[in-house]
Amino acid sequence: MRIFLALIALAALLGSTAQASEGMITLKSAYSVKQTTDRLDSLLRSKGMTVMKRIDHAAGAASVGKQLRPTELLIFGNPKIGTPLMQCNPNVAIDLPQKALIWEDDSGQVWLAYNDPNYLALRHDLRGCEEVLAKVSAALGNFATAATMAE
Repeated sequence: MRIFLALIALAALLGSTAQASEGMITLKSAYSVKQTTDRLDSLLRSKGMTVMKRIDHAAGAASVGKQLRPTELLIFGNPKIGTPLMQCNPNVAIDLPQKALIWEDDSGQVWLAYNDPNYLALRHDLRGCEEVLAKVSAALGNFATAATMAE
């Protein structure tokens, strides 16, 4: 229940620029896909997170003669945070490390989305990890907001 209330508070704080849908939290970005991804990458690294991979899906599409609007995926994590979650339930490892998807929609609006930690808690029955999940939720919200909000 505490996690659910934290999610509601986060959604209220972010206002109309954020939405939750099917286990994902999505924020509108004031920047291009590249700029948003660069900003998020820099923020994560500055906070000690490991950025494992940056995938440019549009470049992948182009390599097979297809077109795709700018779309990038950033894969990142930190064993200090992920390990306690996996100790609660090893199945959560299917959703770790964390991922952030940044894409441009057909109207030119850029979005950043990531898995809602509260959804992962329900999906993987992460009892006993509420404190870690609250920290993860707050950190991801802060990273996403800082990467997408105009300065």
